[in-house]
Parts: sequence; structure tokens; C-alpha cells
Amino acid sequence: MAASRSARRVLVVLAVALLLPSLTAPAQARQPSAHRDPGNGAERNTVAATGAPARALAAVAGENRRSGGQEGYPRQTRLRVFPEDPGDKAIKLGLLPYHALAPKLNALQQRSDRVSAEVIGQTTQGRDLYLVTVTAPESPAQARQQDRWRELIENNPVAAARDPRLARQYKAPVWINANIHGDEWEGTDGAMRVIADLATTTDPDEIGLLRRTRIHVTVTNNPDGRVAGTRANGAGFDVNRDHITSSQPESRAVRDVLIDTQPLVMLDEHGYTGTTLIEPATPPHGQNYEYDLYIKHAYANALGMEKAIGELGHPETTRADIPFRDYAPGDWDDWPPIFTPMYAVYHGAVGHTVEVPLRVNRGEYTGQPVEELRRRSAVNTDVAAATITAGVAYTDAHRRELIADQIELFRRGWAGEPQRDIPDGYVPGFGEEDRYQVEFPRAYVIPAGTAQRSAPAAARLVDHLVANDVRVRRAEHPFRLAGRTYPAGSYVVDMHQPKRGLANVILADGKDISADVPQMYDISGWSHRLLWGASVDISHAEAPTVRTTPVVAASPTGAVSGPAGHPLALTLTDGKDVQAVNALLAEGVPLSRRSDGTVVVPAVARRQAIELAQRYGVRFTRAPAGGPGTPLHGPVVAAAASADELAVLRELGFTVHPVSTQALNDGFSLDGIDVLYVSSGLNHGQLTPDAKSRLAEFLTRGGVVTRGSTGAAFNAATGLLPVTAVAGRGDANGVVTVTNGAGPVGAGSPGHTFVYSPLWFTDLGAGVSAEQRYAAKDPLVAGHWLPSAGGNGPAQAAGEAAVVSGVADAGARTVLFGTEPLFRAHPKGLFAQVARALYWSTVR
Repeated sequence: MAASRSARRVLVVLAVALLLPSLTAPAQARQPSAHRDPGNGAERNTVAATGAPARALAAVAGENRRSGGQEGYPRQTRLRVFPEDPGDKAIKLGLLPYHALAPKLNALQQRSDRVSAEVIGQTTQGRDLYLVTVTAPESPAQARQQDRWRELIENNPVAAARDPRLARQYKAPVWINANIHGDEWEGTDGAMRVIADLATTTDPDEIGLLRRTRIHVTVTNNPDGRVAGTRANGAGFDVNRDHITSSQPESRAVRDVLIDTQPLVMLDEHGYTGTTLIEPATPPHGQNYEYDLYIKHAYANALGMEKAIGELGHPETTRADIPFRDYAPGDWDDWPPIFTPMYAVYHGAVGHTVEVPLRVNRGEYTGQPVEELRRRSAVNTDVAAATITAGVAYTDAHRRELIADQIELFRRGWAGEPQRDIPDGYVPGFGEEDRYQVEFPRAYVIPAGTAQRSAPAAARLVDHLVANDVRVRRAEHPFRLAGRTYPAGSYVVDMHQPKRGLANVILADGKDISADVPQMYDISGWSHRLLWGASVDISHAEAPTVRTTPVVAASPTGAVSGPAGHPLALTLTDGKDVQAVNALLAEGVPLSRRSDGTVVVPAVARRQAIELAQRYGVRFTRAPAGGPGTPLHGPVVAAAASADELAVLRELGFTVHPVSTQALNDGFSLDGIDVLYVSSGLNHGQLTPDAKSRLAEFLTRGGVVTRGSTGAAFNAATGLLPVTAVAGRGDANGVVTVTNGAGPVGAGSPGHTFVYSPLWFTDLGAGVSAEQRYAAKDPLVAGHWLPSAGGNGPAQAAGEAAVVSGVADAGARTVLFGTEPLFRAHPKGLFAQVARALYWSTVR
């Protein structure tokens, strides 16, 4: 059975690979499977973000109040109650509106000592994020003992494995995350049903389960999206793509829940796939997993959840799709750590995405009768509740084995043992196509001092590692490692640690998996080491012997080293440098920009420089001799951009006004705008004659920065730079090596960048400069980038211009990006490159 199943999956890969040329075309992604939404949908290039998040909501019940000294369970909070919102999109479906959650949870806490509700953060629009814990009451002493055991499992797994009381009495933690996509509602309602049932049950078996288990529920991970009926949160971000970046408050909140509760099993309740879908997933599997410890539970638990939905009796729930069992490789993978369950695996959980079956959002929401929508939502709620109940039951039934396997995962990390070889048939269908492994390095070093490319970037990376529960230590003395000398204060990530898989996910280069599977759903390459702007060295065989201390937070990095009375200089290598420059401009400090991109600060602004050095961790140095350069003004940006780009531009301190085709046609004024940023939602051919006329006038005096296919099309339509834009496959993505030019944008940029739907520019006309080129050979470091039918793979992009600049005949200074330097607010080491483009394009 196992061999035939494995062979069938291999044949599927070969068949799809053979058909690939006929399925693809230049600049067009292979069509995604009908059961899954596209990972990087068309909206990135066709829908412009419209503005900032809404203002924080006012609450009517005052502040959250927690009783003092709540060390045991229940830990009950009187949740503030939000005003009723008749526009809440859940109401039409017969589901719980957000404003009803707090009253229901407050009532359950009054009624039952098994329910605890806490606030774990606020959304971008100011709504509370709730964590509900359902468990049998615990005295403070009992709760402290549970905490000690949880910490022992991670910090001393050898001792944990030998503790008989832990094996008998440790309460199995389960985490349920619901409604991370706002317009996939029913996970919240299914979870609330389970919470209410367990809070009030008199069944002895269920009461006994709560003595052995803690069930933690984030009842809605995306309240803003739930209310608005949008997949994204209030800032326009897909929270389920943010878990390795943590740019959003919603993802940071559940990250902390995951670390604090250390669940054995977690479910992430989604929708809608026609048939209920329950992970485990197809290959490629995350190569940093201890996959043997994961898959045996994930597969068995999925079968149990499938059985549970089959017993509901609905015609639509007779079976489930289990991607590992039912789908072709690459069709529903668990490769990137951006998804909640995949991220949870690195913290010791057996993670599952669960997709309830019947679509009620988007076109169905507006096109179906209310009765049909409510029928579907009722079925979906049943599915969500059944999978939660089954997942909890599996955890309880296999509690000792799950605990032992979480202990073993952390033990392997501490011991530095290699990953296990998994035989064919380990679970039904497991075969060669499922084998993804990595050889962990012995240590990473983040140098201090002059060996560091960017001090703010290094501090940011260290703090990010610590926030993700990766152990980082600071060297007390200089040391040598792998033939290099490092100063005291350098950071060491010893890979003999419990969450080495997550450490490697963050710091490793990644892998080119283009040859492994015919297509991928979402991003396939990422690397904080290569994309976050910090210098990070790898030691494959040895760890430092220097005395180190644990790091709770990175050391301050800001400094003003130039003497008083002399101008200061700031080099724009990081987004923090850009924030400092824009803050100075906002204060009216007269700055100038030299030809090498260095920003010169007058001596009279020394006080402000000291303050900003402390705030942003940047380093001002003595300005070199010579003239100050060209006056630098804070550019006002009109941005036809995706939500993530809009957010980053504002985070950097730019004044940004959203614009789009419709906005220009409606009379958006370009007066007072210095630079137009075009990447999404601006189609020159759809502009009215009046809008085109106003735009043409702007191009005689303003600058232009573009990104991607929309930006390239805008450049061609307006005749700005004489170049030919060539597109790779629409789903191609990853980390690529580049060579930088000496121009105002390329100079000082990192040697790696990120691409999604990559572009490059050929036939560069007179006056056009290549600011950045793809490496001359094998530019793809990590990710998935196959040629399309006409070629256009990495081999064709090699050596070609990835970013170009020039001055248009009309006068507009123009920069065209074929890369993705702001993608989902992730590649933080690339932000300054975009800022330099904006500053340069406004020079007159």
C-alpha cells in the first residue's frame, strides 16, 4: 500500500513536470488548484491600497480589568464590551458578530470556573484579541507546577523524560486558533460552541478530560477582518503569511501565546475548500522539521478528524481531503514557516490547517440567498466544532506519547543530533518524495562593531530571534571561530538548543527547490541572514569556547561620534537610518545629500541627532571634508501600491497619499506631490483624458519609482525610460544574488534581494543605468523559479538588470524595480534601497 501510494505521487510529479511547458507562459503563473486561493493573488499588482488603518475603536465598558494575584485557574478578566455594529459581516451569516464575543465570554466566566478569558493584545484598529483557556480549576501551586514542567520539557528534556510525575500529571496543552482570515468566519463559532459545552458539561468523561488538558483558544485572530468581511487584517496584511516576519500585532500576539503555552497539538481553523481539508500537507516539507515526530501524529489525528466530520451526517462532510494522502506534491505544501501551523511545528506542536468546506465569502456572500448562506455556515460551524473536539480527544488519548515526543524534539536540539532517516511506509504513503532534511550548522555569529554591516539591523535581528524563543548569547571577550576573529559583544547562536529548527529557519540561506516539485503555492525562499541587513557568519563544525551571557535584548547601537561643532553624516544602509532622516526633515532640519548618498546633518542639529541615535539605534559620524551636497527635502509620495508597501513607506516616515486609477480619474490632485510610486492599481490606459493630462504635467517636474509588472507597464505607457521589461513566471519567487552598481540606488545595497514574479530589463537605452543586476550565474539562492514555456528562468535573468534608473525625456527622474524590496514588510535590509530611490527621484 505504502509503496504504491508513493509511486503514484512520484508519477504525478513527473507527469506535471512533462506538461509544464504547455501549462505556462511568460509572466503568467501556472493556474493554482481550484481548491486553494492563490498565494500571491492578482490584487498585489491590480488593487491599490486605499489608506491607513481606521482609528482605534472606543469601548463602552472601560478598561480591561484582571483580578490581582490570579496565578491559578480560572484567570478571569471582565472583558470590555464594544459597541454593537450592525454592519458586522458575520451577522448576515447567522454567526457571532465581534461585539457579541465579550458579553458571551463574560457570561461564561461568571457561570463556570473552567473558563478563563484574557486579552493578549489589540488589532491595528484597536479591537481586543482574546485568549480563552478551558481547563479544570488549578490552585496557584498546581499552576506553578505545570509551568515548571512545561519549562523543564524545553530547557532540560533529559530530566523531563525521567520525571514520572510529569508523565502522569502534566496537563496536555492544545491550542486552537480561529478566524485568522477575517472572511473565513466559522472557526470562531465552532470554537465558542466547544468552549460553552465544556464550560457547562456534567459528563464525567469530559470533566476528566479537563483535569488532564488545557485547551487554549484564540477565538478570533483577526477581528478587524471578521467585522469587515476581508481576508486581510485592518492594515491590509494576510496574518497567515506573517509568522516569520511578525510585522502585525495579530501575529505577534499568537506567537507569544504559542511560546507561553507550548501546545502539543494546534489547529488553525480556515475555509473554504469545497470538501473539508485537514493537514498534514504535501511535500515539500519544511527541511528543518523533526518530521518523524510530526507526521505520525499529524496523519493519525487527521484521520480521526475526518471520521468525526463523517459522523455529522451532512452530505457535504462524508469525507475530507488530507493533502498528504490525496494531493500531488507541491499542491498544498508545508514548506514555508509563514503559516501558523507550520510555524507552530518549530515550537513543538503538531500543527494542522483545517479548512471548512462550504464557501460563504466574496461572490457567494453577495450572490447567495441569506437562507443558503446560513445553511452553509451552520454546516461549517459543525465541521469546525467537530474537528476541534476530535483534535482535543486525540491529544488526550495520546497524551503520554505526545509529551514524550515533544521532549524528544527538544532533546535532539540540545544534543545536536542529526535528523532521523524515515523509512518508506512510516505512515501510509510516505516515500522518497517526502524526504527533506538539513545538516544543521554548529553555530551562527552576529558580529559586533566594525565587522557588522549595519548595527541597527543586527540589533533588530537579535531581538527578533529572542522574541521567537531562539537562544542568543553575547560574548564577554574577543574570540576566534572558524578562522575568524570576533570582538567582545558579538552574538552567538549556538545550534545546540531546543528550537534549533526555528533558529535555522530564520538564519539559514534556504534551498532552491525548483527541481523538487512542479509548482508552489506561496513563497519558497526567505532568509533573515541574507535579507534583513545584518552580517551573520556560519560556523559549520565548531562552537566558540568564549564565556557568554544570555541575551534578553540587544545592546544599544546608537551613537554620535563626530566632534561637537562639526557637521555629521549618516549613511542610508537601513530603514532605521531612513526613519532618522525623515524625523530630522519633519523637524525642519536642513539636510543635504552627497553624490555617494550620504546625508549630511548640520552641526546645529547635534541635539536632535543624539536623540534620534538613541531612538533608532543609528550611528552619526563626522561628515567628511567637502561640500555638503544637494539640499534634501522630505518627499511627498503619491503611492499606487499594495497594502504592505504602503505600510512600509509610512513606517519609514514618508508622507504618503494613496492613489489609484480611480482616484486620478476622480480628480486626485498631484499638486504638492514630489514622487509617484507605482506598483499596483494604476493602469494608464484606463485614465481619462483629463487625468492623463494632469499626469503628463506631473512627469515634467516630479519623480517616479515603480515596482513589478504594473510599474513596468506604467513606464512603457508613459514613455519614461527606454527599456524592455522581461517577466519570469508569475509564481517564481525567492532569494537571489545580485551585483550592485555605483549609482544612487544600487550603491550600498546588500548582495541579495527578494523576487516574486521577477522582472528584468534589457535593451537599456541612452541614459539608463543598471543599479542592480542578477548574478551572472545561478542567481537563485533559495526558492522556486522554473522557466516558463518561453524560457525566462534564472538562467535567462542571469546578468540582466534587476533595477534601473534614468531621467525621462519629460524630466522625471525614474527608478524601475524588477525585484520585491518591500514584500510583505519582510526583507527589511532592502527598505533603504527604496528610500534612496525616492530621495534621488525628487532631486532637481
